[in-house]
Amino acid sequence: MVTLDEVLGSGLLQKPSGDAPEALQRQITNYKPLHTFKLEKTRPYQQQYADIYFLRLTKIRPAVEAAASAAWEGTVLGGEKVKRVERVLDVRQGELCWVAGTVYMDMPLKPSILEDVSKDRWISAPTSVGHYYSGNGEDSVMLEDDSGRIRLVGNALQNHFMVTGCIVAVMGTENANGEFEVIDLLFAELPPQPERWSLSKGKKEADSSEDVEMMDASFSRQSHKPSSKKIALVSGLEFSNADTSYAMELNLLLEYLLGEALDPSVQRDELSHITRLIIAGNSISTTAAEQAKPAAAFDTTTVTNKFQPQIKKYGYDSSSYNPVPSQLLDSFLSDLLPTMPVTLLPGALDPANASYPQQPIHPAMFPQSRTYMPPPKAGAGKDRDVPGEEEPGWFDNVTNPWEGEIEGWRVLGTGGQNLDDVFKYVESEDRLGMMEAMCRWRCVAPTAPDTLWSYPFQEDEPFVIKECPHLFFVGCQPEFGTKVIHGPDGQAVRLIAVPSFSETREVVLVDTETLDVERVKIVAE
Repeated sequence: MVTLDEVLGSGLLQKPSGDAPEALQRQITNYKPLHTFKLEKTRPYQQQYADIYFLRLTKIRPAVEAAASAAWEGTVLGGEKVKRVERVLDVRQGELCWVAGTVYMDMPLKPSILEDVSKDRWISAPTSVGHYYSGNGEDSVMLEDDSGRIRLVGNALQNHFMVTGCIVAVMGTENANGEFEVIDLLFAELPPQPERWSLSKGKKEADSSEDVEMMDASFSRQSHKPSSKKIALVSGLEFSNADTSYAMELNLLLEYLLGEALDPSVQRDELSHITRLIIAGNSISTTAAEQAKPAAAFDTTTVTNKFQPQIKKYGYDSSSYNPVPSQLLDSFLSDLLPTMPVTLLPGALDPANASYPQQPIHPAMFPQSRTYMPPPKAGAGKDRDVPGEEEPGWFDNVTNPWEGEIEGWRVLGTGGQNLDDVFKYVESEDRLGMMEAMCRWRCVAPTAPDTLWSYPFQEDEPFVIKECPHLFFVGCQPEFGTKVIHGPDGQAVRLIAVPSFSETREVVLVDTETLDVERVKIVAE
């Protein structure tokens, strides 16, 4: 037996040579979430959905009409002066005029709830149709308001993205077929943009000398200031016990964010400046467990059950619940949260309500991570769900869409359903262009509630963008994309399409001083 004194005397345990390693500490991000899309605990569904369109038209039409008046007032075409009409039904054949209203897309391939009811084809999730447009000329564009509806035609429509729910002003004349020939078309454009630190002026004064103009360029390591902070954006983690093809990449992602996978110099210069992680939807996969089971040569159970009539079940089905994916996500978050704050947005695959705006995932899904959430407010019932002014927790479980302020920048983000639904309306692959169109429409979810399920609001329309964000990100996209768009009054918005990690293995880093963007790919070799 060797004693401790003998080990110490032999020199086997010696003080490490050189200086002690530097103790690294993450910087703190100035973070203020808003509760724009928070719903109360008790919310009825007896009201009609048409109120959403009326509220949206009421909020956005003044800006559209102001832009149309500035652009078209005094315009003369063919010796006739353009005049404004109040309502769609006031349009007269042969008279040159302009009118504002809500776009409605009449498309044969668009899902209809009336058909689902008549055929008893009840569905538990939004339709998965790839595209609504047919491409054979059967699709038509309508303009409507509280007075009626008129069909829009003309080549000018081909120059713009058009979806149900966006508010536009059109100039033209009615033809002999009762259709409105569009000569020009205008949107509301970007809303007013608040100054940086507008929500946190009492906490931190903005230094105008440090503000850097956003450039439409990718992130450059040479121009990066080591002292700046970064925000990590990731989506589509899709934790699952059925699909383990990228489990190694998920572990490497955790080690990367923790700083365990890189050398000390990189930890000091790069990773210690990643101050917050934002997970933008689809953290849990709904892949059926049966897909992971190897196929047998002859499975009598499968053959027998295949021909048995399927019993339609309504409500909660305990046999279909799989707790493993949520446990894996909770373990991932609990390992990360001691060193980094996390903002979690739900997505289409996550255990949250399917209708927009999605409410936060219930804390019961995170038995380990919920200790980093703020404690519930005193009181019971509905009062506990009313947004307050308390400080957010280290783990901020938020809505989808979500709005807040990070390092003084106004940020707007979604889990991707809004962009995916707009994508189905148009014959284009330009998703950044669709994001830009949503900003210029001043509506983050224009297709709700027509084809994007949503809550039937009656008193307010939260999807209307009242203040222009500095950063607008959309998660769960097929590939990465970014650009900067500008408005007529000097607004600048950084658009980021966050790719799904399960498909691309990519993480997006945003510099909080310049809003420049860097892509990091996690590869297991």
